[in-house]
Amino acid sequence: MSFVLGISAFYHDAAACLLKDGKIIAAAQEERFTRKKHDAAFPKNAIEFCLKEARIEVEDLSLVVFYEKPFLKFDRIINSIQEQAPFGFSFFKKSIKSWTKTKLWIPAIIKKELKYSGKMLFSEHHEAHAAGTFFSSLFSESVIVTIDGVGEKACTTIGVGKNNEVKIIKEQHYPHSFGLLYSAFTQYCGFKVNSGEYKLMGLAPYGKPIYKNLILEHLVTISDKGEVMLNLKYFSFDKGESTINKNFCNVLGQSARKPDGEMTSFYCDVASSIQAITEDFLRTITTYAQKITGMENICLSGGVALNCKANGELIKNSIYKNIWVQPASGDSGGALGAAFVGYYHYLKNKRKYLDNNLETQAYLGIGYDSDEIKSTLQEYNIQYTLLEDNRLCEEVSAKLMDKKIVGWFQGKMEFGPRALGNRSILASPLFEDMKKHVNMRIKKREGFRPFAPIVLEEKAKDWFSDITPSKYMLFTFQSDKKEKIPSCIHEDNSARVQTLHKDENPLLHQLISSFEEKTSCPVLINTSFNVRGEPIVASPLDALKCFFQTEMDILVLGNYVIEKETNNNVNEILSKQTYYELD
Repeated sequence: MSFVLGISAFYHDAAACLLKDGKIIAAAQEERFTRKKHDAAFPKNAIEFCLKEARIEVEDLSLVVFYEKPFLKFDRIINSIQEQAPFGFSFFKKSIKSWTKTKLWIPAIIKKELKYSGKMLFSEHHEAHAAGTFFSSLFSESVIVTIDGVGEKACTTIGVGKNNEVKIIKEQHYPHSFGLLYSAFTQYCGFKVNSGEYKLMGLAPYGKPIYKNLILEHLVTISDKGEVMLNLKYFSFDKGESTINKNFCNVLGQSARKPDGEMTSFYCDVASSIQAITEDFLRTITTYAQKITGMENICLSGGVALNCKANGELIKNSIYKNIWVQPASGDSGGALGAAFVGYYHYLKNKRKYLDNNLETQAYLGIGYDSDEIKSTLQEYNIQYTLLEDNRLCEEVSAKLMDKKIVGWFQGKMEFGPRALGNRSILASPLFEDMKKHVNMRIKKREGFRPFAPIVLEEKAKDWFSDITPSKYMLFTFQSDKKEKIPSCIHEDNSARVQTLHKDENPLLHQLISSFEEKTSCPVLINTSFNVRGEPIVASPLDALKCFFQTEMDILVLGNYVIEKETNNNVNEILSKQTYYELD
């Protein structure tokens, strides 16, 4: 029996993942425990959870693997600073402190924090991304494409996975990074880098790609092999300053939008333009990858692989017979990939295939049983009703039909950025104003942000065009049902769909089925259980706080139902407004 612990930390989205004989036992982001969104700190709480879930101690670990090689990354940063001298001095002064205090001493930190004296390895960043997506797929062989901001040196890679081995065969190095290009436009449109990229994607359908040629003429060149060449005079990330500079703004003709500034049609058109380039880029590099490998399966990972609109276009193009996107494709998923690198590349184990279902791939976080939930409710004197499954689904579906908003907390927390039915806010998609209502009054975020539909898998083809099973919200599909479900179909008639199979989440399937019986609609809005700037809730206490600090109507914790109208004077710990840094 072998236990391999994978760790990602110290940049953003720290996480831990534990494998037992090649199977994922547990995985979680540190932010869910600390309540600091994108927390980069050493994932002490996430590791503690993983060990507890496996019922083992640190000394039972066969191997610990970190998702990057710190000295390679430090070498790239120092070389970059030297090339930009004297302009990189401020960045050097800022970064050298974190490197000398923390990032160069990761082995010592791991040993100290875990009291671990066993074998430790370091994978390369994109090797971890590639391993995470290939070894979680059902494929015995596949081409692998990873795209993000930057790892140690690589920004984009093409690899091949066969049986128990992943090999990178081509890579493009910093600073010519498509991920950094997309982040530059994220900042330009007024969103936070490494956090707001999905907002840029959501903004794009409100505009037209009228600046696409301008961007390709001045800012970036993309070859027919998917090679990216940035015109660095328009960027400042290589100097450690703002991602963009005045030259960048001058080309586009307007200054960068302030985070709280007006969202004009200009920025919508800019977002649409970079999104169109993203879709073209993904099509180009994946086409080239097939040309040089001849493979019919493809695995994607890295932050850019979370661009579900580009992924959806890839399905339409039918370049590959099968596509797999690792559900935690960002840096948090690096912990999973690092663990796989250790299990297969170092320990040389025979390939074991994971099932493609929510329990195996996504429901990997902390869970709470009925007694633990009840204890929290009693501690804070919460009035509740306990209902068996059938009555629960009947009553909650009736409330949803009556335009109520429901916090839905069940089972194990999801690993990765998406709420997939266990830490979700649910609402009816039938009301035209529901999108605005949930955005402004519940989520407390920008009104343009779209909501994802969750649909019964067996009914999906009746509501979405050319849809395939989409368990993890990683692809968009078109719909001609905007008049029927207006609040979860986007401006371009697309939707980031989650299809739900009965066997993977029986209670939620039953709830949606009950809603369909009442409305003839097998679809609900499914958005993450949090407010803007807050991580997705992890515990019953987190859920209670989010519930009482927003205008949600009903909270369902397991089979316990809590309503606002029967809980008027709750503990200040629950009701006192919590303020989070905006994302």
